[in-house]
Amino acid sequence: MDFRYDVIVVGAGHAGCEAASAAARMGSKTLLITMDMNKIAQMSCNPAVGGIAKGQIVREIDALGGQMGIVTDRSAIQFRLLNQSKGPAMWSPRSQSDRKRFIEEWIKVLSGTENLHIWQDTAVSLIIKDNKVCGVKTLLGIEMEAQAVVLTNGTFLNGLMHCGKTQVKGGRISEPASYGLTEQLVELGFKSDRMKTGTPARVDARSIHFDRMIRQDGDDTWHQFSYLDTVRRELKQMPCWITYTNPETHAALRAGLKDSPLFNGQIQSIGPRYCPSIETKIVTFADKEAHQLFLEPEGVDSNEYYVNGFSSSLPWQVQLAGLKTVKGLEDIVLYRPGYAIEYDFFDPTQLHHTLETKQIKNLFFAGQINGTTGYEEAAGQGLVAGVNAHINVHGGVPFTMGRDESYIGVLIDDLVNKGVDEPYRMFTSRAEYRILLRQDNADERLTKRSYEMGLADKYRYDLWCKKQSACTDFIEFMQTFTVRKGSIDGWLESIGSTPLHEGCKISELILRPQVGIKELAEVVPELKAKIAEISDEIVESCEIQIKYAGYIKREQMEAAKLQRLDQIRIPDGFCYDEVQSLSTEARQKLSKIRPKSIGEAQRIPGVSPNDVSVLLVLMGR
Repeated sequence: MDFRYDVIVVGAGHAGCEAASAAARMGSKTLLITMDMNKIAQMSCNPAVGGIAKGQIVREIDALGGQMGIVTDRSAIQFRLLNQSKGPAMWSPRSQSDRKRFIEEWIKVLSGTENLHIWQDTAVSLIIKDNKVCGVKTLLGIEMEAQAVVLTNGTFLNGLMHCGKTQVKGGRISEPASYGLTEQLVELGFKSDRMKTGTPARVDARSIHFDRMIRQDGDDTWHQFSYLDTVRRELKQMPCWITYTNPETHAALRAGLKDSPLFNGQIQSIGPRYCPSIETKIVTFADKEAHQLFLEPEGVDSNEYYVNGFSSSLPWQVQLAGLKTVKGLEDIVLYRPGYAIEYDFFDPTQLHHTLETKQIKNLFFAGQINGTTGYEEAAGQGLVAGVNAHINVHGGVPFTMGRDESYIGVLIDDLVNKGVDEPYRMFTSRAEYRILLRQDNADERLTKRSYEMGLADKYRYDLWCKKQSACTDFIEFMQTFTVRKGSIDGWLESIGSTPLHEGCKISELILRPQVGIKELAEVVPELKAKIAEISDEIVESCEIQIKYAGYIKREQMEAAKLQRLDQIRIPDGFCYDEVQSLSTEARQKLSKIRPKSIGEAQRIPGVSPNDVSVLLVLMGR
């Protein structure tokens, strides 16, 4: 067997699967190394994909030709489009997945990908020559050659799990940790630290009193993650269930705080602010009498349920006692308790925007190794790293995305320029141009570019072209068709809108807050006939483009200003220490991060507007 590859990807989580798939489909001979071929793309925490801002990332992955959206749709057991009461910039798709089916679908994808090979083993060190990665060494003693390596080790680097005072070495329950890579990289000058994450207990559905809880069904609409018309939800759709903790729950948990790894000094690393453990909630929000819990199904043929909102590393007896006080869980039976896990990560300011490390050429990091949390954030990074690993090997223009192009671009720019002091999670509030980064238009933003660099295939590109043509035609119809004066006055008055004083174009009517295209079509036969010829996706996209045209144009102008600063390059090796007119903090931050443009420098915390002005003068602007 010939262990020589273009690209080796270490770790088959969500980042690793996207990285390996992307590199292979672009033409690189690729190897994916995983400890367990039965745990590929394992949903280590909750069995769900998407959510606020995260759903937009998955849509972007799909628009680029990635696989997460396809796999999610095919394994979905509940789909919801969140925040529909708000503007379209806030709409976020989210799906519950059948955990087992999710893995099976990913295995089908990887197994059917040309140029992609899988090897079950553990990478223990990198082969590095002249500050360039040349391959990896494995636990079985095999040396594998590669021109580029992508590390996506998740929580496995020196992973340590906590349940009460019990500590178990491992990267995930019943799975061993990975040793050697952190130590080698630190010796090479990389800065490493520790982070912590956690997961709740899994419980047996047969012991849950669902009739005492609030049922939450999914949406019965056409929406999904993938833009492809060949992908559909196939599985039985299942509800989630809502219940709440109470003062009795909190009292039971407080009784065990003395044995909590989070409060007795056992865990020293940084945990997630926005997904705290239940014990952190009852301490931080001591005045709050209840916290919402979601009971999420793990699969169509499984009795396992995930107790979302009850992440914990308390002793299992304390977790059980607390759960039994919750309405509907009085007779609960555990499959396994929750636990916390500590693991190594690397300061992401040590990366370029391509996710290649600054210290070692052709070595890429993606996922939790960069201090992020979440399947979606990991997958987005994995795709970018896989694409750039291929480009480094075969040539081409490095692939990066701006903050006005994608949430993935925002994510990577934040990591590289700002670093992390806690597990990074994406929110819509992190994006300055979120009206441009909607979930409905990810294909408009990214598919053509992906096709031109060889990732998105022709079928996807042709589908996008047809959609764009249909949108152009439909918008032109609405901008030219006139609704006659008096023809719909009764309907307008019934919805609280003023009657027409003269003929009005459909596009002008749509600007009214009370008017929607489909509702208007019920009283304008010509519009109804036009809508019957096109898909719901096109109707929704066109309505958003018309209704929010002013906001979109304004953000495009603001983004153009940012692009101008990003185009002013800073020479490699520029010596900031010699520029005394820069603040001391700016000199230190700029020397550490070494931005490639004025735009990147401007986004570094500690670099003031005055420092940016100084840099502009020095760059001849």
